[in-house]
Amino acid sequence: MYIAMNRFRVHPDNEDAFRRRWLDRDVLLKTVPGFVSFQFLKGPKHEDFTLYASHTVWESFEAFQGWTQSEQFRAAHANAGEGRALTAGPPVFEGFEVLQNVSA
Repeated sequence: MYIAMNRFRVHPDNEDAFRRRWLDRDVLLKTVPGFVSFQFLKGPKHEDFTLYASHTVWESFEAFQGWTQSEQFRAAHANAGEGRALTAGPPVFEGFEVLQNVSA
């Protein structure tokens, strides 16, 4: 398994718009081979930003790479950078190979 995460620092006055941008979009991940699950996360508040993250689980690193090269990925990111900036800087990507997975 492989986990792909993007972290976003969002200014307090942009949080509602940022959440709407994510929650109101079409989710194309479900149509990509090897997709397992997706979570949109809200983290701790700091003085000048709130931390948000996208967390995606894939069957393998190769499945994740397939997503990044797919038509669905291009469609999902077609409008990236349009409109006003809602984050303090670009997202920070983190990728993880799952070494152990324990579930209920």
